[in-house]
Amino acid sequence: MPLRDRISEELLPFVQKPGQYIGGEFNQLPSPGDWESAEVRVAVAFPDTYTIGMSHLGCQIIYWLCNHTPGVSAERVYSPWTDAEAVMRKKHLPLFTWDTRQPVASADILAVSLQYEMCFTNVLNLLDLSGIPLRSADRDDRHPLVIAGGPQADNPEPLADFLDLVVMGDGEESMAAIVKFYQELKRNGIRRREMIPAMARAFPWIYAPSLYDATYNPDGTIAAVTPRDADIPATIERCQTPDFERAAFPTRPLIPYVEVIHDRIAIEVMRGCPQRCRFCHAGYTKRPVGVRSVDRILDMAEEMYWATGHEEIGLLSLSTADYPYLPELAARVNERFAPRHVNISMPSLRIDKMLQNIPWMAKSVRKSGLTIAAEAARDTMRAAIRKKVTDGNLLDGLRAFYEAGWRRVKVYFMVGFPGETDDDVRGIYDLSVQMSDLRKQIGKGPAEINSAVSFLVPKPFTPLQWAAQPTIDYFRDARRRLADLSRHGRRKSIKVRTHDPERSILEAVFARGDRRLGRAIQRAWELGARFDGWDEIFDYNRWLRAFDETGIDPSFYAHRERGPNEVFPWNHIHGGPRREYLSDQYADVFTQIGVPLPVVA
Repeated sequence: MPLRDRISEELLPFVQKPGQYIGGEFNQLPSPGDWESAEVRVAVAFPDTYTIGMSHLGCQIIYWLCNHTPGVSAERVYSPWTDAEAVMRKKHLPLFTWDTRQPVASADILAVSLQYEMCFTNVLNLLDLSGIPLRSADRDDRHPLVIAGGPQADNPEPLADFLDLVVMGDGEESMAAIVKFYQELKRNGIRRREMIPAMARAFPWIYAPSLYDATYNPDGTIAAVTPRDADIPATIERCQTPDFERAAFPTRPLIPYVEVIHDRIAIEVMRGCPQRCRFCHAGYTKRPVGVRSVDRILDMAEEMYWATGHEEIGLLSLSTADYPYLPELAARVNERFAPRHVNISMPSLRIDKMLQNIPWMAKSVRKSGLTIAAEAARDTMRAAIRKKVTDGNLLDGLRAFYEAGWRRVKVYFMVGFPGETDDDVRGIYDLSVQMSDLRKQIGKGPAEINSAVSFLVPKPFTPLQWAAQPTIDYFRDARRRLADLSRHGRRKSIKVRTHDPERSILEAVFARGDRRLGRAIQRAWELGARFDGWDEIFDYNRWLRAFDETGIDPSFYAHRERGPNEVFPWNHIHGGPRREYLSDQYADVFTQIGVPLPVVA
């Protein structure tokens, strides 16, 4: 029986939400027969559920780009939920592409998006369900090239044993070059194994982990990561999109069959952020900042509106308030789409005086909830992390929003910064109360404040890459104190929610980890680790057992202050600011809060 029919008869009747597995959505690009006739077949994989992956703009861009390249057919792949995985394993159904239900193993390239440390076991699960050997060294000409990209690929070392190639930087230019070069290699009869060094030599932004050796010092730190052959580059550079204005973009995006996390028109108005908050990985790596023109954004929005019928347009960037033409953009988008009752959302707003203008720019559209990132509750700590805002700026901006009709605010905070005090933690609740009560000053009820508190995960290529993450006991204590404050405060308009501290510890382990962690990732997967970003699935004890069985101390990676001259696992990867600049920025964190810089022997 053909695989397509087997999926319909043996899988769909036995899973939750079968609509997330059927494919054939509006605006789907491949048709039956395209896969078989294509010279290059690409499986674009997002290692999480359909409901998450369908909202990911990066995968839609790669999917769009590949399917508009002559001779190339690209189809989508997501992680089957646990019930679907159980059925597939029981009935020996291989992982398939969503568009026309092709075996993933029949692809030439499996392009995996790495967005988050907690997707690592799902990457292994995708490979195993597809019948592709987990480790790069075990694959042969029968298997696709497994290529990863995305923000988490900036330190790919924990997955080094499982990936054939890693793309550093932007995906538009790199993916276009990869599929064209693959076509050329395939036409010339180059075998799969030979393609890996060929691509590593051809592109400065491609990293082939198997072609490099890692050596270690007696104390367990990295001595060096060096290429095995002289013609393999010693350093990898980031790929940057030279013309962001005209970069490939899906103006006819896919329309999901089931509810997804963000069901809207998504337009990236700016790539990168000029602020460079000292904890933010994207702010330091996505440079220089790319900006789309207002005319281009309007053209994209118009075409996407007629192609989808969505009633919300998301103007996306790391900090939309820093978009240089925001007043013109907001006015023109509002003029065109407000009469159609289309909601305009601008997430990731910077809380400074510029916020005071935004409500008036968008005053005619429906008032969705406002989302802002305060990060810290006190002016001193915000200055230390380079969050350029004061309480006065914040409250002035919020007052303008309340006057314009907003009444719900989601605020992001973070706990665990170097030099943090009890007052910094308590201040999260105090500031939430102040933001809520501010609305009373204009004669209205208290604002609904949802404060989401995450825990610091020091990231590569940022000033905090040297910092020790606080221990799990510290995070648990902060979580308890915030819960006590909320309980005693009895303010129905204020909700303070904290992330899972256990998961944050694991994120820190893998964010700055090396390739020795690969065996722990594989062991955790063997023990059943899947969907580690999902509360109902995540099991910290599985990971503790995996670390114990593989002889790995997670605290070495998460809670250890790095020495000023330590070699990082990503030292051979370039693309952020100079190390000296980052080191100076890290020292200034402690200058701002008035405590000494930690001394590491």
